[in-house]
Parts: sequence; C-alpha cells; structure tokens
Amino acid sequence: MGKDYYKILGLTKNASDDDIKKAYRKLALKYHPDKNKEAGAEEKFKEVAEAYEILSDPKKKEIYDKYGEEGLKAGGGGGGGAGGPGQQFFYTNVDPHQTFRMFFNGADPFAMFFGGDDDDGSGGFGGFPGGLGAFQFGGGGLGGQRQSQMQRKKTQDPPVEHELLVSLEEINSGTTKKMKISRKVLNADSRSTRVEDKVLTIDIKPGWKAGTKITFPREGDQSPSTIPADIVFIIKDKVHPTFKRDGSDLLYTAKISLKDALCGTTITVPTLDASRVRKLQLNEIIKPTTEKRLTGDGLPYPKTPTKRGDIIVRFDIKFPDSLTKEQKELLSGTLRV
Repeated sequence: MGKDYYKILGLTKNASDDDIKKAYRKLALKYHPDKNKEAGAEEKFKEVAEAYEILSDPKKKEIYDKYGEEGLKAGGGGGGGAGGPGQQFFYTNVDPHQTFRMFFNGADPFAMFFGGDDDDGSGGFGGFPGGLGAFQFGGGGLGGQRQSQMQRKKTQDPPVEHELLVSLEEINSGTTKKMKISRKVLNADSRSTRVEDKVLTIDIKPGWKAGTKITFPREGDQSPSTIPADIVFIIKDKVHPTFKRDGSDLLYTAKISLKDALCGTTITVPTLDASRVRKLQLNEIIKPTTEKRLTGDGLPYPKTPTKRGDIIVRFDIKFPDSLTKEQKELLSGTLRV
C-alpha cells in the first residue's frame, strides 16, 4: 500500500500548495530533533520531510496520486524495473535536515532564537510575532552572518546510488545507455529551486564486471547550503536464460541422458553470438562432476578486451525413472564396476 503522505501532513488529497507548505512548516518545527527530544520525534521529522518533498514537487505528486509510493520507486507508470533505457528515478530517500534548511532559505532558526521553544500553533516559535515565517534572514546582522558561515562550510551530500541492469550480450559487445534523472536545480537567485530533467550518457565497455561504478560528479539535487551529491550507477548482470557469469567465463549446463554419459555423444553448445554454436565431442564417460572448457568464447577481459574468457560446460545427467527386469539383468551383466 505504501506511505500515505497526505495523512502524514494531516491533509486531504485536494490540499493546495500553500496548505502543504503550512503543514510542513508547522510539523517540521514541532518534531525537529533540536527542539523535540521525545522518543519517535526524529523519525516523525524524517517522515514529514519525505512527505513534503513528494507533495511539493508537481511531477512526483502526480505519480504518487496515480500510483502511490511504489509508483515513485518504479520511476513512474506503476511498473518497470530500474535500469532500463530512459528510466526515470524519483528519489524518496531525502535528507530531512537538508529539506529543512532549503525550506527556510539555508538558515538555522535554532541558532538564532533564544527562549520561546513552545510551538504557538501557527507553525512558528513563541516569543516572535508572526512565527518563524515573519523573521527576515539575510542582509546584515546575525542572519546574514549565519548564512555566510554556512556558505563557507558547505559539505557534499552523500552519493545517490542506483543499480544499472545490463545483459550479458551488452557486456559482450559494449553498449551505450541513456538514463534520465530528475533533480532540483537552483534558480538565478541562488536560493529557490526548480525541478529539472537531465539525460546522463553511460558508455559501457566490453567485459565490465558486476559492481563496476560509473560516477557523475555533483549531478544530484542542488541547494543553497550543500554541494550536490554524486550520482552513481552500479553495474548489475541481468539474469540470462542460458548462461551464468563467473568473471570473464560463462557457465553452461548441458542436459544429457545416462546412455550418452556412458556411451558418448556430440552436443551443441550455444554462444552469446546467436548465429554461432560450438560442437563438443564426448568420448569418455561423463560424470556429474565433469567439466569441459571451450576456450575463447566467454566474455572479454575488461583490461584487455581483445582476449576472452571461456565457456565452461557442466552436465546434468538425466537418469531413467524406472527399469524393466530384463534391462536390470542386462546392465548387471554388462557393468562390472
């Protein structure tokens, strides 16, 4: 079912943008860990920030209204796994403190206010007429000094990582994938933000191994007070119907009968090149632990793509379900081991 972001903010689905902002301001100030030391307050603070990030973003809100939280994780449309060409990711793992800073234009209200810790019900702090929203930050004085200090001490947001599913055929030959991300970008005033889509191009080299990371520096959400996160895509092998990968080698399981295992046969082994197969002559007795190696038909080595690994053939020997009395007598007289 997923999270009910409207319920978290105490709103209904027809809430306006202004209602969403007012609800977040009130609840964020109420549950901020610097103000509220009760058990569960920090988790509530995080939930409120996540709800605001989704409902205040028109694209994310539209997808959430149609498909719920799972639709956001799937990249919209209620389905489709991460990693396909043109996949769009919507981030829900927000930093609640970053959301709080951006909402209040990069200022830390708790560093400016002394006393008046009680929520006056208007979303601000007691002791300040009009609540926090009426206090002016920036310019000279304490607010301006605080902002200047924050700008000098910017830290980078943690990397945002996503799996990138790649088929063995794509690893075999190399490929290019284009990934669309949605992120917040600072406006000309260097304080407010807008949502912007960007296409990142990933050149996947032949032989790249699962776990290979492709990093796009500082392509994450922009904010006045932090350095954008790096966007990192991590290669992950798609499940293949024929092969399993072992480094640069490919593992293939051939199914043969007990008769062929004992008497010999010739089998056909596929390759990643659909137009080409390999013939493998089996002359000796094949045991369940037997392996055969076809050299040079595996995946390219990442550092030397002109060289390739092998196809390792393993065997699944099919035994008969039953034998007649005559067959048993024949085998007993034939097999002396």
